Amino acid sequence: MNAMKRSVLSVSRAAGRLTSAGRVLPSFLIVGAQRCGTTSLYRALAQHPLLAKPVMHKGVHYFDAAYDRGLDWYRGHFPLTVGSALLKRRYGTRPQAFESSPYYLFHPLAGERIVRDLPGVKLIVLVRDPVERAFSAHAHELARGFETESNFEYAIELEDKRLAGAEERLRAEPYSLHHSHRHHAYLARGRYAEQLDRLEPLFGRDRIHVIDSHRFFSQPERVYERLLEFLGVPRMDDPVFERHNGRPRPHPMPETLRQSLLDHFEVYDTQLVPWLDGDPSWR
Repeated sequence: MNAMKRSVLSVSRAAGRLTSAGRVLPSFLIVGAQRCGTTSLYRALAQHPLLAKPVMHKGVHYFDAAYDRGLDWYRGHFPLTVGSALLKRRYGTRPQAFESSPYYLFHPLAGERIVRDLPGVKLIVLVRDPVERAFSAHAHELARGFETESNFEYAIELEDKRLAGAEERLRAEPYSLHHSHRHHAYLARGRYAEQLDRLEPLFGRDRIHVIDSHRFFSQPERVYERLLEFLGVPRMDDPVFERHNGRPRPHPMPETLRQSLLDHFEVYDTQLVPWLDGDPSWR
């Protein structure tokens, strides 16, 4: 992020905090999973006139990495209530604010924090082939400078050691951050059912909408329609569906490694079937 953008963002956040009492809170969140098309879905939804994104940026990361800043800080990222009232008067339907922070799904405390601060909020979760997700995440973290091990196979061998005790530490020190938990959980973040099962007792299955990313990209209109129904928002636009944040890989994954990882994820993919009402597209 360049200096000018940081300055504008800082001013925007300061203004948001000062006017937080007059701002709306989100009605739904895209909580993950990382590298599963969250940015593409976010940008499609942001085109809807009744769906209000945060000011300045896609993800606020309040419930995972900035919870110590307080709810007023979080509220300051969203549109003013006066603007929301004008939209309701114009369209006859209450607008909804939202954000997209893909670490919420994996962070052990995020769900508890969300349900406490945003009662009634709905969650959207995108999932994809966890083998491809892991490979993509490694390339992503490497490009951003958060990963130093360039060999993907070795990076996943390091994962258990890197993540050892991470959840316990995050629970024991609620405002702490854990670099590897956020940036090196290549396999763990692909065990989607474990994360969904942690959220279900907090929100109920009827407030969690799971999308197979392959189906979103191959049948965007159909997936978009179902999502609007889940949100209770009328169809009012014809959004442009595009892929965002794709990263090229320097070389393909070895087939032996791919098969080994597919075998690893088989049981977890089976646990995902009830959430998708059918087999995942990659199985």
